[in-house]
Amino acid sequence: MVRMPNTTSETELLKEIEKLNSNPDIDGFIVQLPLPKQIDTQKVLMAVDPDKDVDGFHPTNFGRMALDMSTFIPATPFGILELLDRYNVDTQGKHTVVIGRSHIVGRPMSILMGRKGFPGNSTVTLTHSHTKNITQITSQADIIITALGVPGFLKAEMVKDDVVIIDVGITRVPDESRERGYYITGDVDYENVSKKASHITPVPGGVGPMTIAMLLKNTLLARERHRAANR
Repeated sequence: MVRMPNTTSETELLKEIEKLNSNPDIDGFIVQLPLPKQIDTQKVLMAVDPDKDVDGFHPTNFGRMALDMSTFIPATPFGILELLDRYNVDTQGKHTVVIGRSHIVGRPMSILMGRKGFPGNSTVTLTHSHTKNITQITSQADIIITALGVPGFLKAEMVKDDVVIIDVGITRVPDESRERGYYITGDVDYENVSKKASHITPVPGGVGPMTIAMLLKNTLLARERHRAANR
């Protein structure tokens, strides 16, 4: 792990990335986001060697994912796919509603859930802050993947019975009654929505651990790819 202070300049960070890119003993790495204000995040992500980009954020890898080619899938979407696979959630022909259009979760999930194969083959609706009548849309969904970052946004009256809920939102809410002075919650009113859902992920403890696991899986895939290339 390379730790750098908040005062690090963009130039210093780019030099460190170049060292990791050129080091044959490093198979994959990520740049922990968010970055300090003085650093251009997009420029930094572009500087990472696509073959070592286990976060899957480089445009080369994102483009390959969109074209359904072999690549590094962003870790959180990859974790969601793994959850759907492991719990054998039927996605074919289902209506999947994605709430949020970030490059990290929302946009890649909308692509992945509409791809051929499993998990996939669903009809996808991508919603966001400007979507009108969102309850009308979510109430028709078989699967809802929400990454909005608004605590308790998705209410029980917004979903139908037996819906599958993947809650990616994670917000620290101040609460002086707690020992830490805050609590962590997701986008979903878990207590009430869980009574209607067939499957639902908790926050914390749901998608988060899967993201870490998929980062490790991508790193292993990078290692295998580099070994194969050097034979």
